[in-house]
Amino acid sequence: MAGLLPLVAAAATALVVRADITDPPFQGLDDRWLDRMGGPHDGPYMAAATVLNWFGGPVGAVLPLSLLFFLLVRRRWASAGFLLVAFLGGNMLVIQGLKHLVDRPRPADPLVRVDHGSFPSGHAATAALLVVVAGALLVPAARRRAWWYGGAAFTLAMMWSRTWLHAHWLSDTAAGAAVGAGAGFLAWWLFQPALAREDVRSHDRRGAAAGAGTGTAV
Repeated sequence: MAGLLPLVAAAATALVVRADITDPPFQGLDDRWLDRMGGPHDGPYMAAATVLNWFGGPVGAVLPLSLLFFLLVRRRWASAGFLLVAFLGGNMLVIQGLKHLVDRPRPADPLVRVDHGSFPSGHAATAALLVVVAGALLVPAARRRAWWYGGAAFTLAMMWSRTWLHAHWLSDTAAGAAVGAGAGFLAWWLFQPALAREDVRSHDRRGAAAGAGTGTAV
């Protein structure tokens, strides 16, 4: 249950922020980091942050929906269920629930359109969640170590972009990443037996199809 610890940490941090939304204990660190993100806000940094902003918005919704459609077409019901539970539970329940619970003000003058509540970052959560779900469903076990390193770098880049755009405090992005990764790993743990059975059935079908093809050729 590796996913439970980051979820508990994010929930505990939410309670700390809710106790004083304008001046939580780590506000000084958030302020110092935001000062480092002062700009100038143009050039390649702006281009990178803009792309990441799109990815965490519309593109971040299209990718899991496309993967869900692919899984349903392939009749991978357990994988589709895992994807739905991870995203509905992580993004819609935990992230939105914490946003409404805490309702922390965002930094002044964000450079992109934002909704209510700064804590936690939905973009960072989506990035971490996509990394975990894709790693579980699409990446062979032998290659996952490299995938996790790349996914961590991508999630950190998303966290940087949200603070560079003044859309979130640093602690918002850390909590968002924890929620996304935690929800993904917890859902993976819950669905692991069903996913393993699905993999066995898929392997058996491929073997039967290969045997039938060989028989036809003879």
